[in-house]
Amino acid sequence: SGLFFKIPGRVGDSPLVGAGLFTDNAVGSAGATGRGEAVILVSGSRSVVSEMERGAGPEEACLRVLRKIAQKTLDPRLRDEKGRPNFNVVFYAVKKNGQYASAALWSGRNFAVSEGGKSRLEDCAYLFKRPAKG
Repeated sequence: SGLFFKIPGRVGDSPLVGAGLFTDNAVGSAGATGRGEAVILVSGSRSVVSEMERGAGPEEACLRVLRKIAQKTLDPRLRDEKGRPNFNVVFYAVKKNGQYASAALWSGRNFAVSEGGKSRLEDCAYLFKRPAKG
């Protein structure tokens, strides 16, 4: 995790408890992929689990934390011409009761689900629709 194009000495979100991964046996679990610095800034996975603990479903919990990332992305070089993050972050979450979801900053992502011995891909929810390539 985080080794592709890794800058020597950089610590990503994966080894930081609460950033790239977090589990609370009473609530559920969440994980993240994408720009680790943005995930660390909001204690991403812990924040998703906290939102679920307060009653949000997995999809809404992921979207709430993605909104925090978008609000905290202030560096102009990390924003597009509309002020939105120019990178992606994806959260995956599952509640103890089995509800699950995934959400990304940008459209066009999916995630794998395996139930009853069958696997499938599902679309991630998202905050921003990626512009069509033209």
